Amino acid sequence: MDLLGMTWRDVGFLHWPVEPSVVAATLPDGLTVDSKDGQAWLGVVPFEMADIRPRGSPIGRSFGELNLRTYVTDGETPGVYFYNLDADDRVSVALARRLFELPYYGASMELGRTGDDVRFQSRRTDDRAQRADFDATYGPADGAETHEPTPRSLESFLVSRYRFYVADDAGTIYYADIDHDPWPLRDGTAEIRANDLFAANGFDHPLGDPVVYYSPGIDVTAGRLRRL
Repeated sequence: MDLLGMTWRDVGFLHWPVEPSVVAATLPDGLTVDSKDGQAWLGVVPFEMADIRPRGSPIGRSFGELNLRTYVTDGETPGVYFYNLDADDRVSVALARRLFELPYYGASMELGRTGDDVRFQSRRTDDRAQRADFDATYGPADGAETHEPTPRSLESFLVSRYRFYVADDAGTIYYADIDHDPWPLRDGTAEIRANDLFAANGFDHPLGDPVVYYSPGIDVTAGRLRRL
């Protein structure tokens, strides 16, 4: 049964390849790296979480969100593993921590739109985690056409994920499933002026420019958290 409904708007997918051993060292027992062509991936994903609401509620909340994530499997089902989810909404941060065990942290954020470009600025204000700033402008590349992810492609590997995993302080792993239509994607560009998320989570900043995709958004539902 769906627990929450929401819309993810103006999503930037910024991904860097890393050695699988870099990610493997950070995962709880029971999860392993999900790699593509021998590489693990770290993704920074800024977007607007719009109209998030419990099932059956006519009223929702909207705010900016920013996460650092990687890709894992429990041996059967691939999914997302989050290192942090920063959000500009105290109530939602508290609820997400209680209901989903997710590593949410409070942050002050500003989103501005100029044409198709999104300016996203974030400064973590939560004293439960190291300070982290992020400042970037991202959007679709000139002339890029909207398309659905091609099966078995890199873009599908990075965005077509329908489960997330979390671990509590005792190392117990939980998961929740999400549902949505295929992502409407465009090849993207990004100008990154500040990005402390890697350092704040104990990673060296990956070398090179990220692989970037942009999506105008999608409606999503999320189910209840379950113990693996």
